[in-house]
Amino acid sequence: MPLKASSHTTLHLLQNLSLILLALLFTPLVTLLTILSTLLSPLHPTTQNLTSNLQRRTNSSTFHRRTILVTGLGMSKGLTIARSFHCAGHRVIGADFEPYSIPVCGRFSRSLSSFYRVRKPTQKQGSKEYIQDLLDIVRREDVELWVSCSGVASAIEDGEAREALEHAGCRAVQFSVEITARLHDKNMFIDNTRGLGLNVPETRGVRSVEEAVEFLDGKEGERGRRYVLKFTGTDDKIRADMTLLPLTTREETRRHVAMFKPSLERPFVLQQFISGPEFCTHSIAIRGKIKAFTACESSELLMHYRAMNPGSPLFKAFLQYTEIYAEKMGEEFTGHFSIDFLADEDIGNGKGRSVDELMNKIFPIKCNPRAHTAAVLFTGKSEEVAEAYLSLLDEGSGTLGYYWIGHDLVTRVLLPILDFLRGKIGMAIVLGDWVEFLNHLLFWKDGTYEIWDPWPMWWLYVVYWPGMFWISILERNWWSRCNVSTTKLFRCS
Repeated sequence: MPLKASSHTTLHLLQNLSLILLALLFTPLVTLLTILSTLLSPLHPTTQNLTSNLQRRTNSSTFHRRTILVTGLGMSKGLTIARSFHCAGHRVIGADFEPYSIPVCGRFSRSLSSFYRVRKPTQKQGSKEYIQDLLDIVRREDVELWVSCSGVASAIEDGEAREALEHAGCRAVQFSVEITARLHDKNMFIDNTRGLGLNVPETRGVRSVEEAVEFLDGKEGERGRRYVLKFTGTDDKIRADMTLLPLTTREETRRHVAMFKPSLERPFVLQQFISGPEFCTHSIAIRGKIKAFTACESSELLMHYRAMNPGSPLFKAFLQYTEIYAEKMGEEFTGHFSIDFLADEDIGNGKGRSVDELMNKIFPIKCNPRAHTAAVLFTGKSEEVAEAYLSLLDEGSGTLGYYWIGHDLVTRVLLPILDFLRGKIGMAIVLGDWVEFLNHLLFWKDGTYEIWDPWPMWWLYVVYWPGMFWISILERNWWSRCNVSTTKLFRCS
């Protein structure tokens, strides 16, 4: 069970120190793997194919090498996109915030020509310094295209940066401030989607305890609907709460809602609960057209990615929904566009149903107007991905799974042993987790490691994460979960 702010300090210290110790124990093995990858990479078929493809493209009379700025290199999605441009023969410049001055793993990628640390937007300074840093990079490196891989906390600031960079002559794969805000806010997103004539779950904005209780009063049993209370912004401390409302009594419901303190300054939504499976999608939208798209099954904290079959009816329904959305948003709709869906539990995998029928059985629950970690599913399609992005400069799927070995080592190998020793689970569950780990290790692909570009993975596990855990101890800023792919720590409530 994840730790909370109320958990004893000793437990938080043990959590951080044990992970630092784990990193130290595996440092020799990770270092050996990285050095061997560097030495043997020129002989590996992957590197040889990459080299021959690069030579073929760059020797073509029709090839035009571009200079691309990719931000968010500390996250797997940013690193994947940078590698795609590099493998397609383009010059890639990287940039990221580097919190606490700890270099991010993407800084050490072979795919980059150079890397810059940029200042993070703050409440006091706003985004002025961040935008100025980006402008300086664009002018110094003659950048033609900026591909933003922002985190959830800087999406609006990236919208502001887009306007400044495009005024300086650099095109941007990034939504405007207005579109970003409309998609990022859960209530505004549902209202906008409903206005486009697309299927949505029942959603009600609430700004007080009384407003929420009045809406929920008598709702239980109405067409069998229940609701989940969600913050419209970002709050790691409450995002995992999926309590179904209303509760047994009006007073219980009131007490539960009151814990979250909804107000005019802190708005929430009550969203219809859909009991079926969850899916995430990721797409590249250029001028209202979807240029690249993928989808996979999802969860509240997704750390394993496996693309859906593009030929499945459900995949086609997600794609059609996304294409209609982008087209109706118009020519200004350019950026990364990722919708999370819930599907009615009675549709199964959608087999035997038409796409039009499924369009009324899938429900968008939120939108990420930024790159999604599912971008790792585009690995191996470098030329297609690069062309999708570069179409903005024009004037006119596989089933491989992706995982992160550091996450799986802890959650599929070590934690099951601890739970078994504490009598929480049986040996059958432990063995099942170990089999899953071996399956990922042998047949899936790590989201950070490439044999021709191994040092980002080495830095991530040997330096970056131990450094972040040590800072957590020094600041007594405790966390409950961490996402290896996005380098995000979820702080305790």
